[in-house]
Amino acid sequence: MDDLLPAIEVETAAMPRFSVVWMHGLGADGSDFEAVVPELGLDGGPGVRFIFPHAPQIPVTCNGGYVMPAWYDIVSLDAHSRTVDEAGIIASRQAIRRLIARENQRGVPCSRVFVAGFSQGGAVAYTTALTHPETLAGVIALSTYIPVQKLIETEATAANRAVPIFAAHGSEDDVVSPELGIRARDFLVRNGYGVQWHEYPMPHSVCLEEVQEIGSWLRGRMDAL
Repeated sequence: MDDLLPAIEVETAAMPRFSVVWMHGLGADGSDFEAVVPELGLDGGPGVRFIFPHAPQIPVTCNGGYVMPAWYDIVSLDAHSRTVDEAGIIASRQAIRRLIARENQRGVPCSRVFVAGFSQGGAVAYTTALTHPETLAGVIALSTYIPVQKLIETEATAANRAVPIFAAHGSEDDVVSPELGIRARDFLVRNGYGVQWHEYPMPHSVCLEEVQEIGSWLRGRMDAL
């Protein structure tokens, strides 16, 4: 698999039984959430391998064509909507699928692989997980949105109709508005997905309470598998 995205890996114990593929936001890189791992409170539980891939460097139209780490191009944005490059989302989905396949080769089946992401990375997490052909362990979608609803409507798989979803958003987010996060949540609920929704008094960021609740959710999911 020479075409794998470069990534930072953190293992909470030897011979991990679970994997989390966690995508960063626009303009960041895989190191962005590396420091979160110790705060999740996973010590003493089954081993988890966290994979924090680096997005490719591409021009981003809404930022004046500036080249930066991005999972797909955003053509335009405002507080209530996004115009995005669907082909770029599909390409990123394929790149994440290759990382999932590599975890399968390393002994972690899809049923023990979580897909997570923040902001633009969360949009890829939603798209990848809900259209994945094999059942995944869960989705963590932070301060994000569903970029192309028709992709979910036309390519959603039965394998992940019941995938557990942890979705969270800051009530003071001025980058990805809470409205976009709630719109994604409501779309999923209308289509029969189970979403555990969390809202925090914060901007476009993460907070300790949120991280601790993600850790609790992960522990509960791993105990159930």
